[in-house]
Amino acid sequence: MVMRTHTDPTDPSDPLSRFRLDDRVAIVTGASSGLGERFARVLSSVGAKVVLAARRADRLDALAAELPDALAVSVDLTRPEAPATLIDSTVAHYGRIDVVVNNAGVSTAVPALDFDVDAFRREIEIDLVAPYGIARAAAGWAIDARHRLSIVNIGSVLGTVGGGKLRVPGYAAAKGGIHNLTRELASQWARKGVRVNAIAPGWFDTEMNHEMFENDRSAAYMEQGAPMGRAGIDGELDGALLLLAGDASSFMTGAIIHVDGGWTAV
Repeated sequence: MVMRTHTDPTDPSDPLSRFRLDDRVAIVTGASSGLGERFARVLSSVGAKVVLAARRADRLDALAAELPDALAVSVDLTRPEAPATLIDSTVAHYGRIDVVVNNAGVSTAVPALDFDVDAFRREIEIDLVAPYGIARAAAGWAIDARHRLSIVNIGSVLGTVGGGKLRVPGYAAAKGGIHNLTRELASQWARKGVRVNAIAPGWFDTEMNHEMFENDRSAAYMEQGAPMGRAGIDGELDGALLLLAGDASSFMTGAIIHVDGGWTAV
């Protein structure tokens, strides 16, 4: 099946309307904290009905209570049935899926010689295999339904360059995989109405890496490695997210957008 035409539902006299997601349904994984929580709030603020996915049901329920028409789905993304559960729950509740933000992930800072194969395998399972399963399940529904879909994978600067002093073999391998998986899925599904792009953030203070921001040496490492001389702050991923989620990026697929203060430029 090939979708040969693109119908632009937005007002050409109002370019900002292309960043709106009114009445569209957006799934955000890892929505219980950090970047995922921010992404959910931002998508909701431009009109999306947001599906909040993570393991911590109490946090999801609290966030869902703050957002209009949000759905909390507690899932363990390492479970084989998780992608189908998430997609089926979304379609059963809203009848459609328009955006998927594959954000959930973990990172362990351990030198490779101390990071055994089982630990490496677990990190790949969460950071790479689970996003693939969700993207595949969502795209399968969209293609069968002849419905356009935007998938936004959350990569990392460490999917483009090595971690250096950080020693993150599992995370770096998984995020490198996410970047090229984004390109591969984009090339396979482009003519079927499914776009796949990625954001590669630099350093942002989240629950996962907060200890680095509390350590003077780590903070200095993050600041000195970026030409802008600082880490990212809340809100500096919002623009890339809204670009890729909605119609403003209708002719983009397979793109990796680095939002990193220049970290990967040098």
